[in-house]
Amino acid sequence: MGFQLPDGRSDHLHGGAALKASIKSVDVAAKRVLVREDLNVPMSQGHITDDSRIRAAIPTLQHLAERGAMVIVMSHLGRPKGVEPSLSLRPVAMALTKLLGHEVHFAEDCVGEAARSAVGRLQAGHTLLLENVRFHPEEEANDPEFAQRLASLGDIFVNDAFAASHRAHASVVGVAAYLPAYAGELMEAELKALHQALDDPKRPLVAVVGGAKVSTKVGVLSNLLGKVDALLIGGAMANTFFRAQSFPTGNGLVEEAALPDARKVKKKGGKKVVLPVDLVCTQRMESRQPLLILPAKAVEPGWMAVDIGPKSVIKFGKYIGTASTIVWNGPMGVFEIPEFTDGTRAIGEAIANSGAYTLVGGGDTVAAVDAMGLSGRFSHVSTGGGATLEYLEGKELPGVAILKEA
Repeated sequence: MGFQLPDGRSDHLHGGAALKASIKSVDVAAKRVLVREDLNVPMSQGHITDDSRIRAAIPTLQHLAERGAMVIVMSHLGRPKGVEPSLSLRPVAMALTKLLGHEVHFAEDCVGEAARSAVGRLQAGHTLLLENVRFHPEEEANDPEFAQRLASLGDIFVNDAFAASHRAHASVVGVAAYLPAYAGELMEAELKALHQALDDPKRPLVAVVGGAKVSTKVGVLSNLLGKVDALLIGGAMANTFFRAQSFPTGNGLVEEAALPDARKVKKKGGKKVVLPVDLVCTQRMESRQPLLILPAKAVEPGWMAVDIGPKSVIKFGKYIGTASTIVWNGPMGVFEIPEFTDGTRAIGEAIANSGAYTLVGGGDTVAAVDAMGLSGRFSHVSTGGGATLEYLEGKELPGVAILKEA
């Protein structure tokens, strides 16, 4: 199944983000450390429905407090238009208090007298959470004066919010113009994992990309082609690749506008691009429908593909089984409906059991991993969402670029 490039070279590409200087290497005792976290958690009627982002922030905050820093935390929550009490970070301060095991103080604003006096009262080893930075429109505008007001609250800046680092906002990027900027532990873990998987991988490197749309991932597919030894494509986006080659796709979702992109990716990738050979099809996208397994290049009228078929699982599994590094982004089918999950589950199991270095990224993929009970079985599951996607596209993330290099 060789992983040579078409011209016989093996593909060793380096580059990507340089690793960044860690806050772990800095003496923070009695210093005011301004930390940007991503505490943008889902809320319902004032209650947090999923605290995984808060849990992900705990190691950095805990270690800073243990080392005697005055820890001042910034975050956004939702997309407020001005001050919206329902998007206050106060419930997050209470959740942090529980998880850290010490009281997390709360400031009614992130700048101005409320913030200054709360910081003034803060003692070494204690933690303060500032109110939602997006209550100020200057945050998203990366207004220099607003960034300076935030920066005036600290001596050192730590960006631990990898998931917000594709946004050039004041609390992510602007404050670094006024304070020395370091990576937090979550940021470090994300960058190390992405670096290990994409910039300096053990080979063969295999990428498994699924999801519905080629248009949202064409940048990812193009960038990965320059790095991987094989690119396995599943999910509804495979339909667009089949239609681009004039194969019938029945009633399956096809992005007509993305057909030229699919042709380009297929032409550029050649044998590196691996498509399903059979598909699980149904006539209606709902539970308890008759299913038919059809050849991938001959989906009959009235039927639509909702998962990869058993032969595709075996074919993909051969690539996965011989890989040393695997990047997985996007499910293989409509995993939200139980009957259409077999392909995604089988590929997830194969990746988890591969013995390779495994990086999982993307909201849908993380949701699929959780739903299928596969959590904890991969080398790294990225919490980065849109930021991970932009990294996979080869884009520079502004919130990473501003950090000191290691």
